[in-house]
Amino acid sequence: MRVALAFFALVLLWSTTPLAIKWSGEGPGYLFGAMGRMVIGLACMLPVLLVMRQKLPLTAKALSTYLAVALQIYGAMLSTYWAAQFIPSGWISVIFGLTPMMTALMAAVWLTEKSLSPTKISAYLIGFSGLMVMFGSALEIGRESALGIAAVMFSAFLQSASSVWIKRVNSQLPAVCQVTGGLLIAVPLYLATWFGMDGQWPETLPVTSLVSIIYLGAIATTVGFALYYYVLTHLPATQVALITLLTPILSLLLGNAVNHEPLSSKVLTGTALIMSALLLHQGSLPGRKRQKALLKKRV
Repeated sequence: MRVALAFFALVLLWSTTPLAIKWSGEGPGYLFGAMGRMVIGLACMLPVLLVMRQKLPLTAKALSTYLAVALQIYGAMLSTYWAAQFIPSGWISVIFGLTPMMTALMAAVWLTEKSLSPTKISAYLIGFSGLMVMFGSALEIGRESALGIAAVMFSAFLQSASSVWIKRVNSQLPAVCQVTGGLLIAVPLYLATWFGMDGQWPETLPVTSLVSIIYLGAIATTVGFALYYYVLTHLPATQVALITLLTPILSLLLGNAVNHEPLSSKVLTGTALIMSALLLHQGSLPGRKRQKALLKKRV
């Protein structure tokens, strides 16, 4: 039951995160928005670690896990923040919908999971065609929008690599330790990147940007990452990636309703193709039995 609640809480968090990422960089810049989020996140996680009386192990497996988490927190997130300058927030979630397929391909190599079949290869081709439609729509807006899509694709690749790496290490660390350890590596990298590429404190900080940074740092990072790695600890990486099956439409609708982001026919077509690829890749939408299997806590 706890895994089920964590799973659906993640769906809600991941549906709102792209818009918050976009807002957090409007005004102070994407580097400040990303750096501020992670600093707040670490400041929130350290007290949680103390309250829960958890220690950060320094074994080889633990250090490998922290590095894998940092790959997502720094590499994947920084790419997403950069991309958010150029594309609508809803597109980020749609493109991240390709994560399960990337994860399956990596799991086939790293975890020896049976992830390749004619049906799933067809899904990859459909997903790729949907991505090409999204690229076409981006090129109509401008070259920078196409680069934004490429950056989100790179971010999704890094997130998939991070999740499979964590499953391969299989350190069995509590989620709070995984997140805190990853942040302890990622935050200095963010600070160094901000000082090296910007280093200027923003003259103005719009209320929407400030609230978004606090929300992303205190909720999306602290609660979101903890839930993500908690679920990842108890479910296979390919099943955790199913979260991206549910969030794209919610993100598109939210971006359109709240941020007035356009929903063109090409965007809808590309989204439909990517969602169809996901459905084909997973066989079908989880039925009642499949949902129980997906959300059942493993002991």
